[in-house]
Amino acid sequence: DQRELIVAVWNELDTKQRFIWNKLITGSFRVGVSQRLVTRALAKVSGLDAATIAHRLMGNWQPSAAFFKDLLSTDTNDADISRPYPFALAYPVDDDKPISDLVTSLDDWQIEWKWDGIRAQLIKRQGQVFLWSRGEDLVTHSYPEIEKMAQHLPDGTVLDGELLAWKADSVMPFSQLQRRIGRKRAGKKLLAEVPVIFMAYDIMEHEHNDYREKPVETRRHTLEALVATITHAHLKLSPSVQATTHEELTMLKAQSRERLVEGFMLKRHTSPYHVGRKKGNWWKWKVEPYTVDAVMIYAQRGSGKRASLYTDYTFAVWADDDQLVPFAKAYSGLTDEEIRSLDNWIRNNTKERFGPVRSVPPVQVFEIAFEGIQRSTRHKSGVAVRFPRILRWRKDKPPKEADNLETIEALIPGEDTP
Repeated sequence: DQRELIVAVWNELDTKQRFIWNKLITGSFRVGVSQRLVTRALAKVSGLDAATIAHRLMGNWQPSAAFFKDLLSTDTNDADISRPYPFALAYPVDDDKPISDLVTSLDDWQIEWKWDGIRAQLIKRQGQVFLWSRGEDLVTHSYPEIEKMAQHLPDGTVLDGELLAWKADSVMPFSQLQRRIGRKRAGKKLLAEVPVIFMAYDIMEHEHNDYREKPVETRRHTLEALVATITHAHLKLSPSVQATTHEELTMLKAQSRERLVEGFMLKRHTSPYHVGRKKGNWWKWKVEPYTVDAVMIYAQRGSGKRASLYTDYTFAVWADDDQLVPFAKAYSGLTDEEIRSLDNWIRNNTKERFGPVRSVPPVQVFEIAFEGIQRSTRHKSGVAVRFPRILRWRKDKPPKEADNLETIEALIPGEDTP
């Protein structure tokens, strides 16, 4: 009966419809479309501007007929007081080019440290406070000190900033902030050990007025005046960085790691608060990542279009007893050609299988980059790294020349871990 039904449906559908039908009945309807493309398509269909559509897609919503009707409504007086704005994002600086090529005159730019925390949006409307992460998670109650502080904000205020672990008038390592992440409620002990502040660096709404089209320079003056009226330990203004020459700015950037920041944010004074990334207005100039040479020891199939290939790898480094200790997993950084070549090698050189995981001979060396490193009792190596990725396949290097655990531990910045 199922066979007859499916064949009958196929006979009624055209090629594109069959494709979607097959995806639906096999439970694998997964569309690889960027959020920006969806926003632009909906804007074209509705006749609304893309910024309005992007704003309405923020926050919590259900894919219902009623929501879709409101999404395309020409009435722009949206009633949801909790709704955040789409975040403005920055383009990374290409370190192959001098910063002076992108930022010709420093006088035209707002320069701030790039903080290593959780990007967040703080809203105060109709007497209620809402704290949203960039991932569009409502985390208000997870940070009660921020919720309490925000009661002092004037109604109709929306701030863009960073949640940071902060103690003794200084930022704490990101590893400390991680102790707060994911907790719906933090106990008194944790609140005392890892207090969190909101480091404000932009204002999108002021006195119920949308400020996003105003230039950075105007928004900054408004933000400075607002923060000056609120004396609270859990609200700080992201300080401006002063430099007269590009050489001086480069020297300051070299101090980033000792300041526990990731580099600089550079925003053109005349730029609005745009939706998503728009090249040329905002730049993030980050410090070079940490890099180590490691040996691949395990492989696992990927997901989505990579589900048939071994693309998720576990890498290890040498310990004192000449044993390899796993320290990171990574799945990005290789070309399609390298992935196919490595997949073929993995299939022909599998030693053991552990469910979906295959162990392989420790002969393939890769250069791994990562943004941060900390001690960890959860990992066999005793360390955990942030955002690991593959820089290159070191076919020129034998496994014995891969880095050891002592070298990696030397990269860990000083931290007062309880």
